[in-house]
Amino acid sequence: MTEAYSRFVPKQFLEYLGKDSFVDIQLGDQVQKEMTVLFSDIRSFTEISETMTPKENFDFINYYLGYMEPVIRNNGGFIDKYIGDSIMALFSESPEKAINAAIEMRIKLSQFNQVMEQFGKPKINSGIGIHFGTLMLGIVGGEGRMDGTVISDAVNLASRLEGLTKIYGSSIIISQDTLIKIENPDLYEYRFLDIVKVKGKKEPSYIFEIIDGDPDDIKELKLQTKTDFAEAINMYKSKNFRKAKAAFEAILNINQKDKAAKTYLERCNRFIEFGVPEDWDGITIIKWKS
Repeated sequence: MTEAYSRFVPKQFLEYLGKDSFVDIQLGDQVQKEMTVLFSDIRSFTEISETMTPKENFDFINYYLGYMEPVIRNNGGFIDKYIGDSIMALFSESPEKAINAAIEMRIKLSQFNQVMEQFGKPKINSGIGIHFGTLMLGIVGGEGRMDGTVISDAVNLASRLEGLTKIYGSSIIISQDTLIKIENPDLYEYRFLDIVKVKGKKEPSYIFEIIDGDPDDIKELKLQTKTDFAEAINMYKSKNFRKAKAAFEAILNINQKDKAAKTYLERCNRFIEFGVPEDWDGITIIKWKS
């Protein structure tokens, strides 16, 4: 019975709540933990799903999740829930485990697309957001229907970071809280992206892009322009928009697919043309759920 239940509610819930069996779980059981939250989402899946029948959609999602779930499990994480084509996973051991899983998920995505291409199905892309923080893990609901879940500001921010991958054209975005918890950051190729204030958060967040999640050709070009990109952002944050514009244009001459550079270039052009608000402090405010 425990084995059967664990396919619907992760065994880790039992361990964290100090329970021996699923029958011992009660409504309101909860525990506070420091964990890394990973959110993954298929981009533009609604458009893709419209080309398939309901059964084809179901089969497509299950086939995709069949590639992703083992990656999370093999890296010491567990899936808290599936939300349509989205995955929310938790990692208790270290942020490195979550980042390693994210990088491997991107590799598996490429393999998945190769198989789909053979069957004449469209290729898909995904975005992944990762944040380390404190959360409450427990049982919510009513006596007639209960569910294990996680409630925390950390969960909300991880979800927002996944949404930001669409704006900056990134495969994987992590928070500064995640980066500073990594024992050896030199194991990864990453670059600073921005300081953002996302919807529902009062405090700004420093966000970083894990370049290892990109295809090899894109990764190489981003590494080639990494120093120039950092300098261009410094010019932008210092309100030196004309120099920043020239720097981002030079980066795009090398890597036309650098959407983050393109986004900054658009911002530079807007500020040059319309001016800068008096209270502008270099923080990007995202007023919508990306």
